[in-house]
Amino acid sequence: MKRAVIALACVLLASPALAQSLGEKTGVNSALGVAPATADFVKEVAVSDMFEIESSKLAAQKGNAQEKSFAQQMITDHTKTSTELKGLVGDGKVQATLPTALDSSHQSKLDKLKNASGKDFSSDYNSYQVSAHEDAVSLFERYAKGGDNSALKDWAGKTLPALKHHLDMAKELGKAPSVGQSK
Repeated sequence: MKRAVIALACVLLASPALAQSLGEKTGVNSALGVAPATADFVKEVAVSDMFEIESSKLAAQKGNAQEKSFAQQMITDHTKTSTELKGLVGDGKVQATLPTALDSSHQSKLDKLKNASGKDFSSDYNSYQVSAHEDAVSLFERYAKGGDNSALKDWAGKTLPALKHHLDMAKELGKAPSVGQSK
């Protein structure tokens, strides 16, 4: 416990830019409900959108009927948010750099999905979707409440209901209808 408190203190006492990036990377910001720095928010949203689109393209090929339907919705919606984010950065309203590739964590998840099939694919895809959307809801809620760029803050607030809906949908993946079944 002492180590956690000391580590947290070090993160909070570091320079503001470093504290935001390190805090976001380690999950400290999320645990404390701290808004991410604009650059961190843009990077995480862009990487998340890329992962959603690419993993859902795989699900559209390999998934069951429920996953294929969900995947099409994810491809459509995350392509839209990706385009909107690029527009905000491109028109100068947001000063940030958009990543062009997945980070190593998301790439390894995508690689695992590429090599999986059947129940293994479904299990991994479904759990990735729940955790990705839980992370996205947290990220967007925190930025919408405390972000430092008004255009991006407004966009985060407007996008949040769709992400919450995605999370609800993701939680239903893999749940078989219970009609006539005893549990």
